[in-house]
Amino acid sequence: MPSPSTFSQSIPVVRPDRRSSADGRLQRLLTGLAHRHGVPAAQLVVTDGGRTTSVTAGAITEAAKFPAGSITKAFTAALAMLLVADGDLDPDDPLGEHLDGLGPQVGRPTVAQVLSHTGGLPAALGAAADGTGSARRYLRACRDAGLVQPPGLGFSYSNVGYVLTGYVVEAITGMSWWEAVETLLLDELGIDAAFVVEPGARLRSGGHLSGHAVHAATGRARPVAQTLTAAEAAAGALALSAADLAAFGSMFCGGDGPLPAGLAERMRRPVPGAEPFGLADAWGLGLAGYRGADADWAGHDGTADGTSCHLRIDAEHGRIVALTTNGSTGSALWTDLVAALRAEGLPVGDYELPSGLDRAARPAADLTGSYTNGDLEYQVDVRADGGTVLVVDGEVYPELALLRDGSFSVREPATGRRIIGGRFLTDPATGTVSAMQAGGRVARRRRRAS
Repeated sequence: MPSPSTFSQSIPVVRPDRRSSADGRLQRLLTGLAHRHGVPAAQLVVTDGGRTTSVTAGAITEAAKFPAGSITKAFTAALAMLLVADGDLDPDDPLGEHLDGLGPQVGRPTVAQVLSHTGGLPAALGAAADGTGSARRYLRACRDAGLVQPPGLGFSYSNVGYVLTGYVVEAITGMSWWEAVETLLLDELGIDAAFVVEPGARLRSGGHLSGHAVHAATGRARPVAQTLTAAEAAAGALALSAADLAAFGSMFCGGDGPLPAGLAERMRRPVPGAEPFGLADAWGLGLAGYRGADADWAGHDGTADGTSCHLRIDAEHGRIVALTTNGSTGSALWTDLVAALRAEGLPVGDYELPSGLDRAARPAADLTGSYTNGDLEYQVDVRADGGTVLVVDGEVYPELALLRDGSFSVREPATGRRIIGGRFLTDPATGTVSAMQAGGRVARRRRRAS
């Protein structure tokens, strides 16, 4: 099987001994950012102007694999679209046509709605995906699951939808998701398969680097284990290098790959009504959309246990940026990297947070309460002194403050920086707050008993 560095004859990797001064600046940039953010190791691949540069930070090689988290979803979406290309699947098929026993609610969303996170499915199923979870148990749990909103109504990020997409792939191909993604997609792209979890608790040795929890104040990095279960593999099990991400991205820039160009374009095309507030500017069938200075970019971000990985694709100009990190502060590194690349003349598309995060108003006391999405709970507590916190499954985000249009900012516990936390949604009929959208997930407000 080809190594990750030979992913495409049309995208040559520039070796260290042949770097130009610009390549040296990229190397110094990544090394400096990794040091600043306490990230033990990172890889960066940049394709611009028909030329690709690959650099690393830390004691790793360009072939090292990082748990890629939710970037796996883009691969699962591409796998589903390959079945569309073969005529075995239609984007307008309801999930219930391919999976028996989902229940009257969960079986309603179409494949296209699921891939664009507009299917109304909950974010996760909690106990159904615990350490003893299995596909059978997961599907059984779906019988009793409800929707957070009607299919097609709006965007709500869902791991459940991608887990079910993986099971649709299994039902159609007769292969496990692992076999299908490796055989039909990874092999075709020249990517060596690596996963953070595999069936039957087996795991090929040396498959991926460890993630790290980084203490923002001291910079100390502590290794952490991956906690994804086999039942959730299709939503987050891939381990990838930055070169692997670039190989996947090249498929959307006219490079070699198994996905027909029309379906690759459809994956990038924004779906009307999909408003991924806090995550991206738009969403297609598996890829997020980001505004750039001279073009729209597609891509996906992925956060696993102690890792943060990012992919951006400008299909119009054939530009790709791929970053892998094995530190929990990797998202902050990415933010600084985007700013630096833009300053160097590469207008990377990325989600722009609302301005004036530190000039926000204290929220009204009537926002206090619980907001739920499946088993996920958000608790807003407006205290008597005006101080407000957001608690997400026990993790406290302090200093919640309102911005324009009902959005709000909070302090990130790991770094202390102020970040966008989400937005409150009002019921058009009553004008009262009925839900919040945080991390792209819609959580319905739980009414107190009268």
